[in-house]
Amino acid sequence: MKKKTVVIGMSGGVDSSVAAKILLEEGYYVIGLFMHNWDDSDENGECSSANDWADVQAVCGKLDIPCYSVNFSKEYMEHVFSYFLDEYKIGRTPNPDVLCNREIKFGPFVSYARRLGAEYIATGHYCGISHASGTVQLLKAADTEKDQTYFLNQVKTEQLMDVKFPLAKLTKDEVRFLANKYKLVTAAKKDSTGICFIGERKFKEFLQTYLPMQKGRIVDLSGKEIGEHDGLMFYTLGQRRGLKIGGVKDEDNNRWYVVDKQVNRNILVVSNGEGKELYSKGLTATNLNFIGDMDFSSTFACTAKCRYRQTEQDCAVSINDGEAIVEFLDPQRAVTPGQYVVFYKEDRCLGGGVIDEIIK
Repeated sequence: MKKKTVVIGMSGGVDSSVAAKILLEEGYYVIGLFMHNWDDSDENGECSSANDWADVQAVCGKLDIPCYSVNFSKEYMEHVFSYFLDEYKIGRTPNPDVLCNREIKFGPFVSYARRLGAEYIATGHYCGISHASGTVQLLKAADTEKDQTYFLNQVKTEQLMDVKFPLAKLTKDEVRFLANKYKLVTAAKKDSTGICFIGERKFKEFLQTYLPMQKGRIVDLSGKEIGEHDGLMFYTLGQRRGLKIGGVKDEDNNRWYVVDKQVNRNILVVSNGEGKELYSKGLTATNLNFIGDMDFSSTFACTAKCRYRQTEQDCAVSINDGEAIVEFLDPQRAVTPGQYVVFYKEDRCLGGGVIDEIIK
């Protein structure tokens, strides 16, 4: 019987390496496909993408499977990075990794994989998938600390139809164990952190090469000027590091927190101490995407989180004309426009949307 073909996205990391091995053991004909999404080197002149591709080749050689490299840097620039810059221009804090999954990893990547004969697509994401109910359901991973459904909330239902996630039931420790067992060169490789195209460079220095730095006033809640910011794009709600605010006369000696960005006036508003100004009772979200069958037309109760590492929070969601109004049971800290709110029902990820406005 002819083996079914799976093309797996390989990043040069331990997760996709082990995922490829698992697919082999499950009896598939496996092809590794590496995506090159960014044309640049780090501050030391070293191209991390070239190093990752070398690791992919080494792993595929060890597993005796073919591998290919494809350059999607043009598509990434047009569909992900341009959005990233546009959001920062208007004072928001985007999450390009979410958009990359929909626009690249489950977009042109899949088209290229089909040309290689793929019947299924696979990745090393920590999440699961189910077709048991007659529709696709995106499920949380067994390793709750590593679950990556948050980053897949914008992937369309149809994009998930023929997808496999081999790491769904594994913990990170188990993945490391298997990588060592199979003597893969990526076994001890560190996990990548931060935004992929920035790498090890300092975020501030990277961003100001693309967007002009516009200094402005830092004011407290009363409107009193207490400092100068380097550009609103460098700050996010709830931030307390890097504000460069020393002792301020007639103010308590507490930490300062960013509580607002007034883009039209180029003013950064801060609070002395973590007060109620950082908390909101709800939010509105647009660019909604829901995964699988469910009636999302009116109001439903679920849990949600507004950033990747956050614990899920109870909420009620009302949908009206493509906008979601999310009301939390408990006030939430530092809800940030431009980030994503992601909805859950028990172990199922329902989808999500872009946070548009905060409800104080």
